[in-house]
Amino acid sequence: SKQVPHFLECLESNEHRGLDCRDMRNASDPYDEEEDDDNLSSERQIVVGICSMMKKSNSKPMTQIMERLCKFEYITVVIFPEDVILNEPVEKWPLCDCLISFHSKGFPLDKAVSYAKLRNPLLINDLHMQYFIQDRREVYRILQEEGIDLPRYAVLNRDPDRPKECNLVEGEDHVEVNGEVFHKPFVEKPVSAEDHNVYIYYPTPAGGGSQRLFRKIGSRSSVYSPESAVRKTGSYIYEEFMPTDGTDVKVYTVGPDYAHAEARKSPALDGKVERDSEGKEIRYPVMLTAMEKLVARKVCLAFKQTVCGFDLLRANGHSFVCDVNGFSFVKNSMKYYDDCAKVLGNMVMRELAPQLHIPWSIPMEAEDIPIVPTTSGTMMELRCVIAVIRHGDRTPKQKMKMEVRNALFFDLFEKYGGYKSGKLKLKKPKQLQEVLDIARQLLSELGQHNDCEIEEKKSKLEQLKTVLEMYGHFSGINRKVQLTYLPNGQLKASSEEEGVGPSLLLVLKWGGELTPAGRVQAEELGRAFRCMYPGGQGDYAGFPGCGLLRLHSTYRHDLKIYASDEGRVQMTAAAFAKGLLALEGELTPILVQMVKSANMNGLLDSDSDSLTDCQQRVKARLHDIMQKDQDFTEEDYQKLAPTSSPSLLNSMKIIQNPVRTCDKVYALIQSLTRQIRSRLEDPKSASLQLYHSETLELMLQRWSKLERDFRMKNGRYDISKIPDIYDCIKYDTQHNSSLGLEDTLELFRLSRALADIIIPQEYGISKLEKLDIASAYCLPLFRKIQLDLQRTHEDEAVNKLHPLYSRGVMSPGRHVRTRLYFTSESHVHSLLSIFRYGGLLNEGKDEQWKQAMDYLSAVTELNYMTQIVIMLYEDNNKDPSSEERFHVELHFSPGVKVCPDEENAPMGFGFRPASAKVCGKDLGSLEDLSKDEPDHTALTEPLSIHRKSPLLANRKAGSMEVRTFRSLHTGLFSASFRGVSSSAPNLRELARAQRKKLLSMPAIKRFSVSYARHPTNGIGALCRNDFGIGPLFLCAAGFEGCSMVPSIYPLETLHNSLSLKQVDEFLSKVCESRNETLTKTMKCR
Repeated sequence: SKQVPHFLECLESNEHRGLDCRDMRNASDPYDEEEDDDNLSSERQIVVGICSMMKKSNSKPMTQIMERLCKFEYITVVIFPEDVILNEPVEKWPLCDCLISFHSKGFPLDKAVSYAKLRNPLLINDLHMQYFIQDRREVYRILQEEGIDLPRYAVLNRDPDRPKECNLVEGEDHVEVNGEVFHKPFVEKPVSAEDHNVYIYYPTPAGGGSQRLFRKIGSRSSVYSPESAVRKTGSYIYEEFMPTDGTDVKVYTVGPDYAHAEARKSPALDGKVERDSEGKEIRYPVMLTAMEKLVARKVCLAFKQTVCGFDLLRANGHSFVCDVNGFSFVKNSMKYYDDCAKVLGNMVMRELAPQLHIPWSIPMEAEDIPIVPTTSGTMMELRCVIAVIRHGDRTPKQKMKMEVRNALFFDLFEKYGGYKSGKLKLKKPKQLQEVLDIARQLLSELGQHNDCEIEEKKSKLEQLKTVLEMYGHFSGINRKVQLTYLPNGQLKASSEEEGVGPSLLLVLKWGGELTPAGRVQAEELGRAFRCMYPGGQGDYAGFPGCGLLRLHSTYRHDLKIYASDEGRVQMTAAAFAKGLLALEGELTPILVQMVKSANMNGLLDSDSDSLTDCQQRVKARLHDIMQKDQDFTEEDYQKLAPTSSPSLLNSMKIIQNPVRTCDKVYALIQSLTRQIRSRLEDPKSASLQLYHSETLELMLQRWSKLERDFRMKNGRYDISKIPDIYDCIKYDTQHNSSLGLEDTLELFRLSRALADIIIPQEYGISKLEKLDIASAYCLPLFRKIQLDLQRTHEDEAVNKLHPLYSRGVMSPGRHVRTRLYFTSESHVHSLLSIFRYGGLLNEGKDEQWKQAMDYLSAVTELNYMTQIVIMLYEDNNKDPSSEERFHVELHFSPGVKVCPDEENAPMGFGFRPASAKVCGKDLGSLEDLSKDEPDHTALTEPLSIHRKSPLLANRKAGSMEVRTFRSLHTGLFSASFRGVSSSAPNLRELARAQRKKLLSMPAIKRFSVSYARHPTNGIGALCRNDFGIGPLFLCAAGFEGCSMVPSIYPLETLHNSLSLKQVDEFLSKVCESRNETLTKTMKCR
């Protein structure tokens, strides 16, 4: 074996010390470009020299990247000692084949240039250009020559001996430099890039003075000064101040085709450096636009700096480069360290391996070109991924309605423009505070004058006040108030109360927040989603799905994330983005930077209080059928389930008599509230804190309200409350089961059976009703999906490059387009209804579609994190005008698993199963899929992404490890082994490390084991309970009650051989038919 360490620091005594990286390599090392071979160990090594000041050479980013770089089979890293650099002639400096050298304070750049002339190594960063980078005037000149946008600027050069002789005219609120006028605010920068004393001067109306920026000292990066006059000695660049949103964007390139971007709070904002709990400056993730990516490429090439950092200012819809820093590494990003080492290592090997006769071939990474094997066995390029996803696990939604007539409410309605549309939504803290003030005022008046004419009911006002005072602060994510104008008041049961004048319907909504479990689910799903992208099946550094991450950082990923305006939906989108792109930190900055939710013209939002005529009729019919105190008749089955959906028929069989079942549910709710009251009376449990900071008292309020509202005064049941009852019991069964309340599972079973009828049928009972209601909800989204698919292939109509020849070429149009739409249950139900009943395919003629429809009919619930995914592929071997050129696949997952009936879940065909042609046999019936067979993908993929994988090396028939690893190995999710998710990073290593410990534990304890120490790193414990493999659960450590987090059903392929033309025509037909319906409705009016 090799005797020389890979990572050395050359010392004067010629002793070697440092990190030997050989022991860091193993059989699955992603940097080993060839199979391990002892015969190659004596081959010539490529020596990469690090020549910089010791502070830079020993920095954490440099150490992390060099450790990874030395994992390349033929690369040795040598660090030049600072003493040698400063005191020895260049002839005595260590020899190297490739030099990474850069200037910093005290570094002898002249000597480094001489060394490069003497030894002629491959230079990662050009040394001559580093002289220019030290002068801001030269930096701006080069940027201008490259056509890169800069702030408007002028240079003031002063002769040090005659400082007064210069072209500067200073006014009260402006300066004139060489005839160029700059009004305050403007920026004054020293011409030396090493001088960080940059001043910003403010106009007199804003208070005057200046902000003085400097290199960070502790937690300060600038101070305010009352001094308004510019500096009178030294040479400066004066430039226009760019109004950003308070953030600076730092961009870090590694070669022209890779950049990492992050934002930090602008030092000009308040001078206070934002630091996290570990004392590191807080940086936010940022996505670069296509133009910004082009700018990054230009900067890297113009300054001849492979590793290069520069600053962007985003202002007025444009991006401006305001500084180029030269050699810079990202701090504290493992993904960046991996990427940087891989890009540099491949660059070094590509340039030097042929010269040194090293047997190394350029690795054709799966993610370099987004080409993947399709289910029909051909190779196609992934072009577009569109996903519509329901939000994650939430607290129960709660709602209170009251009719108000007080003038204070009408004044508020008028103040915020409610009369324009007749509706008003109040979410901002200031608005909610005004509603709270009105409630407090009315309650105080009620207290003083019991006989006053205020008509608002005291109990409802109390509830309004209590809910608005919750949490101690306002957040639009937590609560909202809706006001609707009723010209003649609310219709009463008795006609004598009509004609009492206009009123406002006040609807208060609260709860419905994304839970910690919901955040974990969304983040884990985001991680799992990476595996759908090229290279995603590879195990790069034990981190599945890095194909997407590299695709994203190399500019070939066009990602946009949309969310409705509901807080839970927006936070789900942010958590998903965090997992998808391996981001770090809190969700709020990710939400602000990455999720679009404003001005979307109803794309993902729906006002559930304004139902269509059709939906109102459907609800009334549903209400009538469910009020019959008798067993369902054959006529009821035909009325309620004309589509003959198995899930619906099954629920009706469980219920039999709807009123009797409602009686049981009501009795169980009464029992539940009694149990909670008795717990409250017990001093031991009265102060018990439940999941997500809820108290027993709040839990009692929740259930007492349902008890009051479910059974109406006339003795009949309010069927519209059934989804709320199911919502609450599902939440408590999952999150508060530790209370040990009796009969909760029976309440869960019955309310679920009722909800499985009510919820899907509220979106239409017959096929025509389902289509009518669905198109009313999601027509804008359907149009947007159609545009997403059309634009993808239209982008490539001109100057198209064959992917095999476009490698390394900056082709901004050549990318994978991803569009993610996060929304609520109504949109997911509607979208699925259109695909199911809109006539996309004929079930009688297409066997695969028939089986997909059978599967969808068997799905009872579209739970949290339900996904509908459309993937578009391009076959570059087909004629551009051919219908076979573009290929569409449709996938679906019913979301989070509902624990109690895991075994009864319907089974699909798996994610991207092989077609019948490849298998050489029929796909079989739905029943066949319940058998425990291997995934079709594992057997038939024509191309193996894995060069080598230890996952199958130590198989033990029937053991947990084999099932786990096989699932991870076969694609995004395994349909055969549903208990296992492939979403967790480093799962293999964790499983190996914990295997003995896990399997030696008692079954009941094993069920709650988790490898996660923090919710954001939630990795499921793979549990085997008494019934074999159990579902994946995440124990969210650090959360109250340590609630279980169920895993998510795998994606199932509904169809894998649609043509783009088919899908486009179908989408057009749906949009046209909806427009015709709207036209007819308008004429009738």
